[in-house]
Amino acid sequence: MNIRESWLLFALGSAFFAALTALFGKLGVAGINSNLATFIRTLVILGVTAGILSFRAEWAKPTGLPWHSWLFLVLSGIAAGLSWLCYYRALQLGPISKVAPIDKLSVAIAIVLGLVVLGERPSWATLIGGVLIVAGSLVIALL
Repeated sequence: MNIRESWLLFALGSAFFAALTALFGKLGVAGINSNLATFIRTLVILGVTAGILSFRAEWAKPTGLPWHSWLFLVLSGIAAGLSWLCYYRALQLGPISKVAPIDKLSVAIAIVLGLVVLGERPSWATLIGGVLIVAGSLVIALL
């Protein structure tokens, strides 16, 4: 398997950068409006992504995309924006050690959505892992 195309490498990168997001976000929202902080973050993401597209010469005419791609990407963008707004406000109000693990309940929710909406067939490891994520989040939130 080509390491540059491995889903696992990108998933680990996502986890690492998500952890940095929590740390830098907690430090960044101190003393400012959390919605403004989310807007600034969004502008940075836009700039970084545009830079990557330019560097890799991957720009394409969006008119060639199928309508369902547009629909689901717009819905995904709305969901991500609402997630970020909630996340930054939660970081402003609570400790990173509780907010970040609760945010990761999204993993268990995504497993359920994959089963219900996409008809994915879970392995025992996926089901047990999902239950452990929920249990761990509850322990962290309630104790």
